[in-house]
Amino acid sequence: MTVLITGGAGFIGSTVATACREAGLATVVLDDLSTGARAFTSGGAFYEGDAADGALIDRIVAEHPDIDVVIHCAAKIVVPESVEQPLDYYENNVGKGIDLLGHLRRHGIERVVFSSSASIYRASDDFTVDERSPIEPLSPYAATKAMFEAILRDAALAGQVRAISLRYFNPIGADPQLRTGLQLAEPSHALGRLIRLHAEGAPFTITGVDWPTRDGTGIRDYIHVWDLARAHVAAVRRFDAVTASEGPAAVINLGTGEGVTVRELVAAFERVVGEPVATVDLPPRPGDSAGVYTRSERARELLDWEAELDLERGIRDALAWRERLLAGALSPR
Repeated sequence: MTVLITGGAGFIGSTVATACREAGLATVVLDDLSTGARAFTSGGAFYEGDAADGALIDRIVAEHPDIDVVIHCAAKIVVPESVEQPLDYYENNVGKGIDLLGHLRRHGIERVVFSSSASIYRASDDFTVDERSPIEPLSPYAATKAMFEAILRDAALAGQVRAISLRYFNPIGADPQLRTGLQLAEPSHALGRLIRLHAEGAPFTITGVDWPTRDGTGIRDYIHVWDLARAHVAAVRRFDAVTASEGPAAVINLGTGEGVTVRELVAAFERVVGEPVATVDLPPRPGDSAGVYTRSERARELLDWEAELDLERGIRDALAWRERLLAGALSPR
């Protein structure tokens, strides 16, 4: 079995590609390297370009006719940027996704594993969600994920595609063997900012301290990126069984099942680094939400998967990866 991974040179996609190869799956990576790292493309076939480029998809399939499943990771992912540049996000995450589906359909490739997002959910009173929870995206980024899932569902009902959408939470860490990790020197997510600001001796800004959570800060489900990658492999391995039992457009949440507030993330970071971290409280940013974390019964049932690596392991791996990146062991682009 050969897997085409769009966005396979990015943080998530490159880790997924590594996990696929370790599981005995051949990989073909497609990435335009707008944020991905060329250094992450070794170990399998690589094509530089756009997932919406029909001629390029034609060439990839001609050279790898055994591709029978696509893991679609290519997307713009920065929430505040999506608020400022919504048209770019809809064009990239939705428009180009539609183009990709059309190209795949021409070649008879109907299996798609979509790297979606739990940011599409409306928070419940207890901040937990499952796959039946209401959808209410609060940012253009989240809306693009919900919209593409709807497109997959409609196409699946029409017999044009079969899909598994993996709705995952906040990925942290790095490949445990430090082969891949966050390729950005200044990532925008909470742990990335925490690491950078601590290294600079600057206080960590907590955006939003009046949410109705146990300490007023946003709550998230931090999942180690290697656990996330293993779940994508499981979805590929069990694709036919899952879509046979759940329908042609299945959705599965991926998370630890444990909510962690921002203040609790800071406390875990302090335990790992062994020193206190200064913080500053600020209002929430546009597109921010109180957050959610998942109930993961379906992932265990359908994928025989559950998270194995804890929050502190994710922090340690993220710190080790940043040291390697800053030491120039590989180029981030």
